[in-house]
Parts: sequence; C-alpha cells; structure tokens
Amino acid sequence: MEYRTLGRTGIKVSSLCFGTMTFGREADEEISKAMFRRCREAGINFFDTANVYANGRSEEILGKCIANCRDQIIISSKVGNATGKDINEGGLSRRHIMSAVEESLKRLGTDHLDFYFIHKFNPDTYIEEILYAFDDLKHQGKILYTGVSNWAAWQIAVALGVSERKELTRFECIQPMYNLVKRQAEIEILPLAESEKLGVITYSPLGAGLLTGKYKSNKKLKEGKESRILKDKRYTLRYGEPVYYEIAEHFVNYAKAHDVHPVTLAVAWVMSHPAVTAPIVGARNLKQLEPSLLASDLRMTPEWREEISALSITPPPATDRSEGADFGKKF
Repeated sequence: MEYRTLGRTGIKVSSLCFGTMTFGREADEEISKAMFRRCREAGINFFDTANVYANGRSEEILGKCIANCRDQIIISSKVGNATGKDINEGGLSRRHIMSAVEESLKRLGTDHLDFYFIHKFNPDTYIEEILYAFDDLKHQGKILYTGVSNWAAWQIAVALGVSERKELTRFECIQPMYNLVKRQAEIEILPLAESEKLGVITYSPLGAGLLTGKYKSNKKLKEGKESRILKDKRYTLRYGEPVYYEIAEHFVNYAKAHDVHPVTLAVAWVMSHPAVTAPIVGARNLKQLEPSLLASDLRMTPEWREEISALSITPPPATDRSEGADFGKKF
C-alpha cells in the first residue's frame, strides 16, 4: 500500500480510503467488521463515514471496529444532511453542527474526528457562520481538520478566501465525485485543489456500479433487481444518459483485453490523477471488496491513463478562450 501526504496536514494516509456507507445497511455488523479487518490487512488506515449513513448505524459499527486501534486510524465524518424529522435536525447552522458532532463522537466512541466534512452546500447558512462553528470545534479539540463535499470550485474558493481574511481554520480536504463517466471535477475542482494544496478523496470511482461490467446497457440495468442505479432515484438521474453506458461498455471490454478486472482498473484510473490523494472505495461484502484493493498495486503510466481517458468524454474547459485552457499550469 502506498501512503500519501494529505494536503498541507502532514498526515500520511493510504492511497485508498474505505467508505463505510454500506455498514449497517447492505452489510451487517459481522460482514462490516470482516471488511474492516481486510482493509487493515491491506494497509488502509483511512476510513470515511457520515452521520446519516444507515441512520447513524455506520458510525456505531465503525466505532466498534476502531476501538482497539484508534491511534492508527484516520477517520472522517460529515454533517449537513437531515438526521431526523424536526425542521432543525439538518443543515449547517451552528446549532445543528454543534449537536451533530457530539452525536457522531458518541457513536464512534472517540473524543475527536480527524476530518469533519460538510456533506453538501446549503444556501440557508452563510459560509462565515459555518467556518466560525468549525473553527470553534477545532479549538475545542473535537475535530482536527475540516473538509467539504459536493461543493463547486467557486464555493470552495470563496470559503478559502473567507478563512484567510477572517483568520479561521480553512478546509484542508475536499470530497468530490469523480470517475471515468463523471469527469467534471477535472475542469476546476481538481486544479483548485492542486493550486491550494488541498487533500482530495474522491467518491464513486465505479459510477454506482456502472463501470464494474454488470450493466452494459439500459436494458440490462432494468433487469438487475439489486441495481443501485435502478433502486435509488438519485443514481437514476445521475447515470441516466445512454452515453454513460456506451463508455462503460467500451471500458469493460478494454479492461478484459488487458486482463485487468474493470473494478481494479476504474479505481486505479481515479487514483492516478495527480490531484487525488485517495479514491473512496466501498463494498457490500469481502468478495466485492477484493478487486478494489488490488488497485493499490496497479501502477498506471501517464500514457496508459491517457489511453483509458480517451474511452470517455473529456469535459469542456472552464473558459471558451482556448488560449486560457492551460492557465493554471503556468503557476
């Protein structure tokens, strides 16, 4: 397992981060603990969760897993999504953040979180308010570093500017979606991360299973009773374009021609982007986990990455002026 320095923090994290969204949901406690042990055997020291995963059960199970090895584990959790039916049991108000972090710490059985992420952008709360709350939590020792998931580059940049101006703790890690069929992060988010020395842990490297080889067309998808894309409307909308299935089919055929499991290759491709610290991988069981773990041993050259990227659609540049496309590379 390769270990990489996460942004400016000095923390060494494994080049794969394990996401525990399935803990307490598709994976019961026994299977979850078995996957945690397998990840540790493989050298993974970075585990990501959220207070809303399995209604908090994911944090509880992860807390049991780390009970005897907390000092060797880097943990990240998230705040922002609704955790109850009350109108204020969600969002990014100071009130909810302060309450949510205490609940997460209790479920995880720890006195601090290594990284605390905002789960998604919330227009109801001023960025300053969020940053002041996070700054207080850091000074209290309840969180060590802050991060943000699912924000646009301009939103992250605004927050970094506010942190600098107000002398508040700044985001040190971001968590965007990134895979071969969803490459929008390449245009502004990943260049911003490189410029500002932000750690990057990307999620959904397999495109909700699209790049595993299970679904070669919309028709086969509809036949898959266990399909996350079919069962969850968010994924149906996210991966509904026919072109995504064409890309996935070309990619799977390419992987087979090179005698590499498509899961291994998909994760390795994400890992090979210079801005990415660690892709977040997940699984429902040990068998499903193994191909992702193999990605840590797959060394991808720039030429190989470029060849795989050509199977997909490169998103358009952030500016229509072609002479400005390499602007960030001049720094």
